Formats: sequence, C-alpha cells, structure tokens
Amino acid sequence: MKIAIFGGSFNPVHNEHVNIVRAAVKALNLDKVIILPSFITPKKDGRLTATAQQRLEMCRLAFNEVDRAEVSGYEITRGGVSYSYITCEEFAKKYPADERYFILGADMLDDFLNWKNPERILSAVKLAVCARVDGEGLRTSLKNFEARFKTKPVSFNYVGKDVSSTRLRTLLALGEEPAGLNAEVYGYIKRNNIYAIPRLAEVKNLLTEKRWKHTVGVCLMAAQNCRRVGASEEQAITAAALHDCAKYLTAESPLLKGFKCPDGVPGQVVHQYASAYVAGREFKVTDKDIINSIKYHTSGRAGMSGLEKLIYLCDMLEDGRDFDGVEALRAVFAKDIDECLLAALKHQINYLNNSGEKIYPLTLETYEYLKGTKNDQ
Repeated sequence: MKIAIFGGSFNPVHNEHVNIVRAAVKALNLDKVIILPSFITPKKDGRLTATAQQRLEMCRLAFNEVDRAEVSGYEITRGGVSYSYITCEEFAKKYPADERYFILGADMLDDFLNWKNPERILSAVKLAVCARVDGEGLRTSLKNFEARFKTKPVSFNYVGKDVSSTRLRTLLALGEEPAGLNAEVYGYIKRNNIYAIPRLAEVKNLLTEKRWKHTVGVCLMAAQNCRRVGASEEQAITAAALHDCAKYLTAESPLLKGFKCPDGVPGQVVHQYASAYVAGREFKVTDKDIINSIKYHTSGRAGMSGLEKLIYLCDMLEDGRDFDGVEALRAVFAKDIDECLLAALKHQINYLNNSGEKIYPLTLETYEYLKGTKNDQ
C-alpha cells in the first residue's frame, strides 16, 4: 500500500488542509492518509490555541467525508512535544512493507533543516511536497533541499490558496466569520467559544464600519508580527482591537465617566488616552503593556516597549492605509521595526509640519529619543 501522514497543529484546521490531502491522494494514488494533529508543536508558543482534544475533533469534522483520510490521535495520546521524527519512525515500524510518505508544504520544506533530527525523518519516510501558493518557489525549494540532503522529495501538482492560520485565529478572536473554514468546523468553534478573546467583538459597536475595517487590519498585522517583539497573539490582538475604541465617544458617554485627558493634547491625539481609559475601565484590561500600547499609539513615547512600537506601526501601516510613502515604510518594517519606527515618526512630523497642524510635543520627544538611541549604538 501507499500510505502518507499529514501532521500539524491544525490550529485551526482549514479548507486548504483538506484540499492538500485530496490532491495528494489523487496525484500519488495513495491508499490512505493519516491526519495527525500535534499535542505540542515546536516553535508555536504565544499563539491563541484550541486544546489538543478540540483540534482533534475539528480535524475529524473537517476530514469526515474525505476519501481515504483517517484522523489519528496518536501524537495527542503520546503527549509531550510532537517531534516529526518520532512519529515518522513509529509510522515506519507500523507499516514496514508499505510505501510511506510525509506530506508538507513548500513553506515548511525551506525550514526542514531546522527540524529536530531531519535525517531520521528521511530514513523513515519519503517527503511529498506541494506548493502552497507559488509553483516557482517550490522548484527553488526542491533544488536547495536536494543540494543539502542529497535526496529529492516527491512533488505533486497542487498550488494552494494562501490561507493563514494566524489570520483565521485573529478574525475568530474578533467575532468575525472568516472564509476558509469548513461550516461544521466553524460551528464547533463558535459553540465552544474557541479563540474568542472576551468582549473584543463588542468594540465593533463603538466604531464606524470604516473604522472597524481599519481596526481589523491593525489586528491582523499585529498578530502576524507579534513574535518579532516578544508579544503573544492575545496581547497584540487585544491592544490592536481596543486602540481606537473611544475614537467616536463624546465627553458625555458613560464609558468616559471620570476620564481626564492630560493638558495640551491636540484633538487628533485625545482618543489614544480615552481609548486606554475605556480599555481598562470598561473592558477590564489589566496588562500595563497593552494599556500603554493603546495610550501612546498615536504619539509614541520615549522608551516604548516592543508591543507599543508594534501597535503604533500597525496603526499607521495596515493594509488599508494608502498615503504617499506607505509602501516604503512597509518595506522597512519587514526588515527592522526600530528603523521603521524612526522613519514613521519622521514621516508623521513632516506631514504635520507641511499641513500646518499642531505637533504634539510627545511625538517630537519620541523622535529625538530614538535618534539619540540610534546615535549611541
């Protein structure tokens, strides 16, 4: 028989996982594909996550009607960190006379060198690889892999859609229904309140449709980059979701009862202080780093934390922004967050100067502080 295993965190399992399995069955003429959700996946810390049993159940729902697919709780039952080499060797013992494959995407192929005991994986199974988005990228990955490991994986003709698990988790945390999920899986997630961050969906009621779309964009960018600054997905999404929560509240709003804004704050900056107040008072946020990330997301401040920098920049650079120079700033952001923060502050100060608007002193202080820090390096 020809048997393959398809492992992963499946956090959550989505339609592209199912499509990959179907394509592999057809292209490789597989008799069986065993889907193996991990117990603990290496390098996946800091993410919003379902329990192991919930991810197992979601896989059962997603693959329920997929021909030749079988969901296994082997790694979950075994416990501990789910290293692929252990699973592949066990798989080889169980099916010694069969052709054995391990399915993965080209994005994981590039990182295979950094997996634990990659040679032992290759001794137990043959890799079967598909491109997730870019067929040309797969050819490059296969060439590099062969040069390093002196063996060539089997590739099959399937170019998948770019479905991000981080994006799915972020939208679910905000109470949105994302595309890309099996209807039964989505229903299970909603019934069990998986990935939801308490009350964040309520922020939508405080904003205009356009501002909520912006807020979702900030959340997505922050979640995708939070590990770069040592923040968790929950911290990043919470701060991003609440950063503008008081933008349209009037002074008479019950949510602002007791709020006092610092003196001398320009009108366009007031909402950062008001939003931080509402985040703490109404949404019961106690994490000081989240509060400060909201409180200074428009002005910045000297000595900003990684999360504060992230929210400032995501607010300015999320995909919905289209001002002159935004693409250049995004390019810097992709390489160096600190360099981007300095460039973004300079851009903001120049814009305010050219438009004749008042510059909040805290913004100038932040810029001078960062310049001084850079000069000291």
